[in-house]
Amino acid sequence: MRPNEISYKVIGAALRVHTALGVGLLESVYEKCLCTEFGRSRLHFQRQVRLSVSYDGTPITPAYRIDFLVEGCVVVEVKCVEKLLLVHRTQALTYLRLTSLPLGLLLNFKVSHMRNGIARVINAPESEL
Repeated sequence: MRPNEISYKVIGAALRVHTALGVGLLESVYEKCLCTEFGRSRLHFQRQVRLSVSYDGTPITPAYRIDFLVEGCVVVEVKCVEKLLLVHRTQALTYLRLTSLPLGLLLNFKVSHMRNGIARVINAPESEL
């Protein structure tokens, strides 16, 4: 499955969770519900993936944690913030660069309509997605 196809399924799962639960819960609640939806969509995923970096030849473990890695190629970060900021997008792009993965999604559940809480971050030419 290509990254864009995976992101379509991830967004569908996020829409279903947001419709069912609404706004105002903890990020961890939305994450747990996304796990259920990813399973229903037959998406392979890992949650709270701890990753390392190498700095000047020294491994730093763990250096960061991503909320979800879906189908081994799409990073998903769950947020519950008033507004997605540039720093959120930059952080997602850093995760993509460090993992050499092509696509990331920021899912902000603190919005009245989920479609307004989705940001796509890419680390590859669009033709490869």
